[in-house]
Amino acid sequence: MNRNPQQQLAELAERYWQFECEETPLTAALANVPLPDAVLFRESATDWARRDRRAGELQHALEAIDEGALAGQERATHRLLRRELDAVRSHYAVQAHLRPWLFPLGPDFLAVYWANSTAIADADDAARYLERLRTLPAFWRDVEANLVAGAAAGLGWPRPVLACALAGARAGLAGEPGKSPFLGPFIRSAAKAQSALAAAALRAEEIVVTELRPAQRAYVEALERLHAGARDSLSCSETAGGRDYYRAMVRHFTTTAVEPGEVHALGLAEVERIGRAIEAVAAQAGHAGDVAGYQRFLSSDPQFVSPSAEALRETMESLCKRIDRQIPKFFGRIPRITYGLESIPAAASAAMPPAYAQPNPADGSAAGVFWVSGLPAKCPSYLHVPIAVHEAWPGHLMHIALIQEATGLPTFRRHGAVKYTACVEGWALYCESLAEEMGLYVTPHQRYGRLEMELWRAVRLVVDTGIHWHGWSREQAIATMSGCLTLAPETIAGEVDRYAGMPAQALGYQIGNLSLRTLRGRAEATLGARFRHRDFHDAVTGAGAVTLPVLEGLVDEWIAGRTAEAPPAT
Repeated sequence: MNRNPQQQLAELAERYWQFECEETPLTAALANVPLPDAVLFRESATDWARRDRRAGELQHALEAIDEGALAGQERATHRLLRRELDAVRSHYAVQAHLRPWLFPLGPDFLAVYWANSTAIADADDAARYLERLRTLPAFWRDVEANLVAGAAAGLGWPRPVLACALAGARAGLAGEPGKSPFLGPFIRSAAKAQSALAAAALRAEEIVVTELRPAQRAYVEALERLHAGARDSLSCSETAGGRDYYRAMVRHFTTTAVEPGEVHALGLAEVERIGRAIEAVAAQAGHAGDVAGYQRFLSSDPQFVSPSAEALRETMESLCKRIDRQIPKFFGRIPRITYGLESIPAAASAAMPPAYAQPNPADGSAAGVFWVSGLPAKCPSYLHVPIAVHEAWPGHLMHIALIQEATGLPTFRRHGAVKYTACVEGWALYCESLAEEMGLYVTPHQRYGRLEMELWRAVRLVVDTGIHWHGWSREQAIATMSGCLTLAPETIAGEVDRYAGMPAQALGYQIGNLSLRTLRGRAEATLGARFRHRDFHDAVTGAGAVTLPVLEGLVDEWIAGRTAEAPPAT
């Protein structure tokens, strides 16, 4: 039976989703898809080699499908399949598995992220959770083996990155086992009083003590050995094959063919552009010609710092409710799921950003979580609005929930947002400027906060490429950021260490934002009176998590369709 290209594509998309579920099981677990076994992470060298081979087989099948016979979202699916399979193979080609991320998204963070994303409603959920919990020690051992192999291959790690990774790994061993985040799903469960769940919770605590913590301690000891021989340079380009690796990461995270030198030049231009806007806001705030003085005022005046973590959380909750009221004016499609706020534990907050988003489980069994720093000084009030709209609604938590609910898209596209940094982070940064149109910035201080958040992302273009392409020292990177931003010194130092530990990941934010602003301007210029915020935003969020070129193609098709409609009545 002959199948047309559309049928072939649908079948291959499903094959690819099964490949993902088998090779990256955490993706399937978060999507509430049954796993073939209890394993959550497959990170050994053997796993990576097998993935590369299987991806090659899927590439061959994809090439047999006539892309020219496809249009709209089907053409987008074809291009995204090519991109994802290319990514699997290119990452293996540059030995990315021998350069595992250690900070801030190291194995300890990922394991806790899974636990925090898990909901337990009954005895079956509890039994499944215990099975998966027992597989985590092998994950730490696989990462440790990759680290050792990477060090032997001349890759090495920067000393500050290893220091941060050690701090995070040691924090995972602190505290009483009964308060471990791995007990969190039982603590949060509405059915926790049931005897079956109570027994399972005791078993989970036993696993933490007898299996997880020994594996965590062994991982800490491995990091300590590596730290003793760590390199002082932050640049991955100074390691074996490093420049090829960095180029591959730049392409991956920007989803474009841009070169590192081009990114650096763009960053310098953006810093200058945003700097001029900041000068204007400083003048409005009574600091004309004295941006540095205005920044000193913002960073030192206690009025901008909440008195406690609880007060900060309550303030942000109130702000989020004000934001929610504005959503229907700007969006036609709104998720069925909601979200809540939590404070990041104070012990973890020092090494974490001011806030981050934890999307809801795909099955809707729990709300998304907007995590806010437990150290109020890291989240001053003039940054509250851009942080809230970026992480919660209409940013990450709303965007990802809409993607999960887009049942017309292939399954792999509804559960792969994390792989499209430029699209997802670009959208969240676009939402920071949209908040101006939503009437959420009232004072010059708040408007400065928005500009500083954008400047922060623009400086990343300069600093990330400065470190990895131009060989900047940690001191030079910190000085560059400190000269632009009011962020606390420890926050800036943590940011620099993050860029060193995750080369090129930070580049997608501003590049994605600029792409979205360009598409928005194109839609307004072409449609004129036909342009509506709701329609444009629904077109963008309805595209799913995609590359920037694919997003441009889908939005251009939407613009063309609106242009062909009858003009609005006068």
